[in-house]
Amino acid sequence: EEDSTNSFVCVLKKMKEVRLMEKVVEETEEAFTERMETIAEQWRDLHTRRAQLKAHVMTSGTTVKENERLRTQALKKAKEEKEENTKKESELLKARRELEALRKQHQKLSKKLLKYSLFKRYLESVVENSQFRDIDDIITYYKALVRTRKDLLQSQWWHRQLMQQGKVLQQQIRTEKEAEMLQCKNDLVQLKESFDQAQSDICQWENRWAEVQNSAARKATELKSLHMAIQNLFQ
Repeated sequence: EEDSTNSFVCVLKKMKEVRLMEKVVEETEEAFTERMETIAEQWRDLHTRRAQLKAHVMTSGTTVKENERLRTQALKKAKEEKEENTKKESELLKARRELEALRKQHQKLSKKLLKYSLFKRYLESVVENSQFRDIDDIITYYKALVRTRKDLLQSQWWHRQLMQQGKVLQQQIRTEKEAEMLQCKNDLVQLKESFDQAQSDICQWENRWAEVQNSAARKATELKSLHMAIQNLFQ
């Protein structure tokens, strides 16, 4: 009976533990179910946020591209404006330099004008006491004289050049003719020597020809004598 009582107590304890375990399991299952529902809800929210983020990224990408394009255009325009400003500044600096140069030239011409005012008065007096109508007429006449003098100097220069070229050509021709005459003299001397040698050779050949003729005459005489002797012997 004690054993039965102990076993029953143990069974009760086990049953209690089992009920506790079942309760814990139920609570765990409920908590797991709630957790799964929460996770599913979070997963749906994550998908929704992901889709929204993707759409935002696409929209942001388009906006970024547009901003980049606008930024590039702005930079290009700023660069062009900077180059244009640099160009304008350079042109302005060049214009200032030219203006300064013109101002200096104007001052220089003003000084010259003040310096040459004496000549102007002199030319005016010349106009009053000559056949010229005005100072421009005098200047035109002076320029014509300068051109005439220049043409005359040019003509004289060409004349000197032609004379020098003629002298050089004459000297070349004289040198060539002297060389030809010297060559002709040398050829004439050689021809004379050849002629003398030919006359000497002719004399020698004539002497030899006379000797050959005399020898031929002697041979003919001897041949005739032999021929007569042979005839006599034959008879």
